Amino acid sequence: MWHNVQAAPADVILGLTEAFRADGNPHKVNLGVGVYQDDAGRTPILQAVKEAEKILVATEVSKNYLPIPGVASFAEPVRELVFGASHPALREKRVVTAQTPGGTAALRVGADLLRKFLPQATTVWISDPTWANHKGVFAAFPQKAYPYYDPVHIGIDFPAMLATLATVPAGDIVVLHACCHNPSGFDLNREQWDEVAALAAAKKWIPFLDFAYQGFAHGLAEDRYAVTKLAETGLDMLVASSYSKNFGLYNERCGALSVVAPSENEAAVAMSHLKTVIRVLYSNPPAHGGMIIATILADQGLRSQWEGEVTAMRRHLIDMRRLLVDGLKERGVNRDFSFIIRQNGMFSYTSLDNRAVDWLRREKHIYMVAGGRINLAGLTTKNIDYVCDSIKEAIAG
Repeated sequence: MWHNVQAAPADVILGLTEAFRADGNPHKVNLGVGVYQDDAGRTPILQAVKEAEKILVATEVSKNYLPIPGVASFAEPVRELVFGASHPALREKRVVTAQTPGGTAALRVGADLLRKFLPQATTVWISDPTWANHKGVFAAFPQKAYPYYDPVHIGIDFPAMLATLATVPAGDIVVLHACCHNPSGFDLNREQWDEVAALAAAKKWIPFLDFAYQGFAHGLAEDRYAVTKLAETGLDMLVASSYSKNFGLYNERCGALSVVAPSENEAAVAMSHLKTVIRVLYSNPPAHGGMIIATILADQGLRSQWEGEVTAMRRHLIDMRRLLVDGLKERGVNRDFSFIIRQNGMFSYTSLDNRAVDWLRREKHIYMVAGGRINLAGLTTKNIDYVCDSIKEAIAG
């Protein structure tokens, strides 16, 4: 069957990680992998998660199948986390939520749900650049890009973005990063989100928000502004949320898909079809991650502990940004990297070209994605000086 079939290309990020693991140099640094790491270079299990697991071990009595939408106690607190407990859409019962195996599955379930009811000509609009997997997740749809990152001025080309979104036909799907844009790190401000929401309402396209990093930009409540603003419009919209990052549940694969409808009745209809999509994809999600999240969000002590840990992770990322910018400035690097401080989350487009990226990997064993995207969580107080020295040398060369 496979004799005359060409092998698929390796995943860029995972391939980079494999090369890093095979590298025996003691000074090697991985700035490519998309996971949070602490200052010791570890991806920790949060203490709130450990405490929740103790409760689950002591109280769990069955490994029976979950319902199709997941853990029964999961959806309501997750909706409140994503939209805010007092949001009108929740009071009006216009939002339904299903637990999914990670944020990627949430995106794919949403894509399959939309594909079921939208005509073949419907186009999915994706930011330029975007998370590489978006293109594969929405492969069943025609795709177009809307402008986002401006490499000349190093920021968002918001006028071009808005002008393109103004041409999107009613019923098309627009994929938006709710915060911590991956890969650029640049986010819209509140006034810009207001304009996007007003445009969506006027043009009646369907917002699909990828919400993978809640809490990693400014705070759990602050980071949901885009979601809450767009949900106020009364449009049909979808939100895919991930709990790999802010709960540290990478290998438990826990996410959620929330569908917002104009009315309670329409939301119920959406949920009925959401279940049919899930049934043929994976039948029902794995339990453990959803039970951990439900346990933490239901217990005030555990929730406070978790919120403190999210704050600590966010502050660590901010500290690494400042240390990188300050370190390059102190070394007299002939380039202004202060824009890195204006970015949010784990990722940064550093403006380093592929020549520098290749040189850093070859000569200094510092691994980053082509185009100069780095994960700030790969930096530590132990390797920051080495990285700054190496970047200075790469630019000078």
